[in-house]
Order: sequence, then structure tokens, then C-alpha cells
Amino acid sequence: MTNNQLWEKLKHFEVGDPNSEFNFIDRLARENDWSMEFSIRVFEEYKKFIFLICIAEHPLTPSDQVDQAWHLHLLYTESYWQEMCKDTLGKNINHGPTKGGQSEKDKYNDWYAKTKEVYRNVFETDPPEDIWPPSHIRFGQLNFTRVNRHTNWVIKKPKLFTKWKR
Repeated sequence: MTNNQLWEKLKHFEVGDPNSEFNFIDRLARENDWSMEFSIRVFEEYKKFIFLICIAEHPLTPSDQVDQAWHLHLLYTESYWQEMCKDTLGKNINHGPTKGGQSEKDKYNDWYAKTKEVYRNVFETDPPEDIWPPSHIRFGQLNFTRVNRHTNWVIKKPKLFTKWKR
């Protein structure tokens, strides 16, 4: 299969039944508190990332948003392993966690930069920054905890100014 054929198959790939009352995109939006429009865009970027993994000659790393779509897709085991990996891609795409430590941080930072470079070369455009933020945000400013918003309030912290003009 050519890269163009593979991309055409992935572009039309859907997770589960898109006509169900609560489909993959609905769940992606709900679990991340994203709009439907943003969730649809993230899913499209996830498919682009999977395509890049298939054609790249080196490991790649997703943005956090794309990783959220990947994690959710892994829960749809039949869709992920059978429909996407076996039937669409013809190979398994495994998802592995970091082992921690500075060398892992450096490795994933490097892979993320390479991912965005391959993206630019293949799709001939910059990846959208609201889904593919700069590395210092992707690996420095993200710190998530799962919170039940039905039983807890979540209040945004105000920005504190640590530098005073003299």
C-alpha cells in the first residue's frame, strides 16, 4: 500500500459507531472538557499522527491533546487493534509510557520536535499550535489530575507576578 492509499484510509477511519447516541467524539469532548469542534480537530490530528508513525523512520511523540485521543482510542480495543491496526494499517502501533528521569524527558522532547518537523514536511503546513503547542508548554506546563467536577470545584489560579520592577 502506498502512503497516499494509507492516508486516504486513515482520513475516513472512524472509531466505533459514529451514529451512536454517545460516540467517540462525544466522549473525547466530555472527558477533556473540549468543544465538539475542537474534539473533531483533535481526532483529525490524531489520525495524522498515526499516519506519521507509520511512515516515519524514527520514533515520534504526540502532543498532549493527540495523546488524549490515543488513550481513549485504546479503550475501544476492537476498534484500535482490529479495525485500525490490523485492517487499516496492517501493523500494530504500541503506546508505551515514559520510564521517567531526565534522559526520558530529553528523548521525548527530541521526538516531539521530530514529530512536528515530519508533520511540516508531509502535510506542508505547520501543525496547529492550539493542538501542537511548543515543547516548553507540552513538557513543562502540563500537570493534570483527574477530578470529578460533580463533587469538586475547580478554580483557576491567578497568575502571580514574581518579578517586581525597581
